[in-house]
Amino acid sequence: MPDIRPAVGSSALVLNATYEPLCVVSVRRATILVLTTKAECVSDGDGILHSARQALPVPSVVRLTRYVKVPYRTHVGLSRRAIFARDGGRCAYCRGSAETIDHVFPRSRGGLHAWDNVVAACAKCNHSKGDKTPAELGWRLHAAPAAPRGVAWRVLGHRTPDPRWADWLDLPKPLEAEAA
Repeated sequence: MPDIRPAVGSSALVLNATYEPLCVVSVRRATILVLTTKAECVSDGDGILHSARQALPVPSVVRLTRYVKVPYRTHVGLSRRAIFARDGGRCAYCRGSAETIDHVFPRSRGGLHAWDNVVAACAKCNHSKGDKTPAELGWRLHAAPAAPRGVAWRVLGHRTPDPRWADWLDLPKPLEAEAA
């Protein structure tokens, strides 16, 4: 068995037999799937894994050899980290650096803790807003809050995707790749 101890944070994208993204697993798990012929390597990552008898490239994307039917969640879980990822770490009111989350319609006045009522905010705006709505203060949101959509959010959640996964997750291509 190869020594499968990659760098911390190494992960691989798992595709169904139909090339549909399923989940993200550790490089160790992806390598075991390849070695047990439950998956095949579609795209190599950085480095080589060595054993006594063979060398295997580190997998970045693997495809299962058999189709797996998976019931998908229809919504993305609401978390502080996911809100910051959705809003790009910027305050929804002033576009400054966000440090807190804010309920657009305050919870004390019946507002829900839901994707369409929660935004990232800087401490100054959050404190100034207090228990009021943006309309009462004459403020406006730069973008209407909504639940994230798409296969990338369903598979990755708030994690940052590896650029090598762009083809399978319908992610925009990096600018330097388009210029080449």
